Amino acid sequence: MESDMSTSTAPSATAETSPPGRTEPPSGAGPPSEGRHAHVADGSTFAPGLRLLPAQVRENVQCLYNVLRTLDDLVDEDDPRASERVGAVERWARCEQADGPQAADSPETRALAWLYRRRPFPREALLHFCAGMRHDIVRASIEDEEDFERYCQQAGGSVGIVLVNLLGTVGDQEDPEHGAEIEDRTGARVENGAGVRREAETKMATLGRAMQVTNILRDIDEDLEHGRVYIPRTLIVRYGVPSPGARAQLLREQIAHADALYEEGAGAIPLLRDGRAAMALSAALYREILRQIEREGFGRRPGRAVVPRWRARFLIARQRTANVWGGLTG
Repeated sequence: MESDMSTSTAPSATAETSPPGRTEPPSGAGPPSEGRHAHVADGSTFAPGLRLLPAQVRENVQCLYNVLRTLDDLVDEDDPRASERVGAVERWARCEQADGPQAADSPETRALAWLYRRRPFPREALLHFCAGMRHDIVRASIEDEEDFERYCQQAGGSVGIVLVNLLGTVGDQEDPEHGAEIEDRTGARVENGAGVRREAETKMATLGRAMQVTNILRDIDEDLEHGRVYIPRTLIVRYGVPSPGARAQLLREQIAHADALYEEGAGAIPLLRDGRAAMALSAALYREILRQIEREGFGRRPGRAVVPRWRARFLIARQRTANVWGGLTG
């Protein structure tokens, strides 16, 4: 992807990869840390997978996580700065010069500009993410399943698209030696790197939607306490209000839907250049939340379903073993 940056002379490697506001940083200097989440929290479902990433790739993904998690927290907590900070990201995503001084005018956009210099990605995906944040700010209703899928694409699928561009795809210009690997794994020949990337983005967006559906099913009670309802109105009419003990049928249907999305989205993992093991583990841990909802009686009691630590550790060990036998790395 071509960068939107325009410069009169080619920047040095130091200038191109250094966080804003620093000059001649030491080698390996990290991204701006003005946000609220300098690193993925140990309790995050994503943390074990991210530890499997190569150092520089992990730094990039953590930077993205920091930005998106900060925005999400500002919105969830009804912080009065939420709309302004989301607006800053929208302006940055639309700005012709991604790292210009007018574009990078918030902690999040400064981090995004730093990240974009290291690894360009489709900024329109962030506009879709921000549309999901706008939905949450105004507490818009979700009328039907089409609205529901659109919201899950905004809040989760958009993140998958950006991740593909941070992780790279096999057979792209930066990884030509793995061009034949994609044919071996999938049994289908892809003509060029752009075709692989488009397919990976589509399937990673599906995986992101699966994770967002999982979030919604896990957090029904917590969201309702904050005046937010993500279950489509048509499903509430069909199954009734999803209160504890009265939502098993709804959850059975939507868990099956999420499982189908996970199966379809898993096809993205062999297409990635970096992060195959990391994404496989993250998907397995996230999908286990659905199994925990089932084990707890499909919402029989109030509150969110939490996978026990011992079971998460077991899944991490099992997935790492599968990664070794399956040849997945990073």
